[in-house]
Amino acid sequence: MERDEQYAAYGEDDQAARTARDAATARRREADPFTGGEANGESGDSGSDSGSENNPEKPRLRLFNGDRVLWIIITALAVISVLVVYSSTAKMAYDAHTARTTAHFLRQQVMILVVSLVIMVAVQKIDCRIYNYFARPVYLLSVLATVAVYFIGATTNGAARWIPLGPFQFQPSEALKVATVLFLAQQLAARQSRIDKIRIVPSLKFWSWRRSAAQRKIWREGTWPILMPVVAACAVIFPAHTSSAVLVFLASWVMMLIGRVRFGELLKLLGLAAAGIVVIMTLNLGRSETAEGRVSTWIHLWTRSQTEKPIEHLTDTERSMIAIYNGGILGQGAGQSAMRVEMIHPESDYAYAFFVEEYGIILSVALLMLYLWIFFRAIEIFRRCGTAFPGLLVLGLALLITCQALLHIMVTVNLIPETGQTLPLISRGGSSVLFTTIALGMILSVSRQNDEQSHERPRGETLYER
Repeated sequence: MERDEQYAAYGEDDQAARTARDAATARRREADPFTGGEANGESGDSGSDSGSENNPEKPRLRLFNGDRVLWIIITALAVISVLVVYSSTAKMAYDAHTARTTAHFLRQQVMILVVSLVIMVAVQKIDCRIYNYFARPVYLLSVLATVAVYFIGATTNGAARWIPLGPFQFQPSEALKVATVLFLAQQLAARQSRIDKIRIVPSLKFWSWRRSAAQRKIWREGTWPILMPVVAACAVIFPAHTSSAVLVFLASWVMMLIGRVRFGELLKLLGLAAAGIVVIMTLNLGRSETAEGRVSTWIHLWTRSQTEKPIEHLTDTERSMIAIYNGGILGQGAGQSAMRVEMIHPESDYAYAFFVEEYGIILSVALLMLYLWIFFRAIEIFRRCGTAFPGLLVLGLALLITCQALLHIMVTVNLIPETGQTLPLISRGGSSVLFTTIALGMILSVSRQNDEQSHERPRGETLYER
């Protein structure tokens, strides 16, 4: 439009204006996906002369592209993370068995945040077609790494979750959560032109799978490409981290719903999942015994009076509720928490309760709103995509982050049993922070391409196609 106005001002004809627009479009398409060049960067100032056509202005390079509101939310969460970790680790710093100080944990968290945010900036410069291209190998590598944990990983509290990498520990299940969303978005997007005709749940008569042509078709078109990646991810995560497997399943189910998988198939999937949980609990597979104990404790807290229980017998959930009560409206003040010395993991599993105690209910509600705001910004980004893969990717990743935050918060107020889920981008931990920022970087990448209008639009890959 700017080119049209310039040429109109100088009396050029319509053919010259069309030629200028075509040249601008060609420059935008040739932009390197790793540079994040802007779609409109070629427009000159209104006072430029006609010679600018021969010497077009180079696209402006910006470090922070994409949704500005999302950048503000990420910055706020990173600052809160530093405050929470610095104060909540005082108990660990002054432990008689360690010579560490609070500055040690502060430096460690700041280093993790800086490295993760740098990676996020790099990720948001990459175009979606690169994510699409690497979705399958990234998913397969993440599955293999998660399986490898059970053989070479470090075990803590009866769960093998980490692979030691020198002074650091890597948790592959965090990578697998993001990789599953990425791969599922690719598979759903590739089938949008016929997704409402595809069945993903085969018959329970497994003996007919090989004999029946209809069942073979279901496996070929729906079960293998769409359902089995989710089942495989949940299966390898489940033995060590049950709640993460449930989180992946729920996010994937919602993605299938948004991706227009037949609702009847999704209802069957829920029924099979419920039946699977009953079988797992009955056979005591994975960490079923731990999960059963947590559910029993949760029911006990709701059905029996706890007023006479000595403080040394309180569960972490009860201590977190005391911390929330102590916080009141305005909180005890930064560094003034009393329950941090009583809770086992105030810096990770109960970071939200610790934040309430020190900063009060008002700021804690604002923190909750930040996580919900991430999801609402993702919805806005999704609406502007116009094609399936980036839209499903954005919503899936936002669901992972927001649902994990809600699970964490619900545990602290005893609405659900303990899960061990951290508070995204705030709780102390390397793998969780790293892959949360990678997920946010992908969302920002899609937002950047929305602004540039540089999404590829493959035929038959729109969520609105019928």
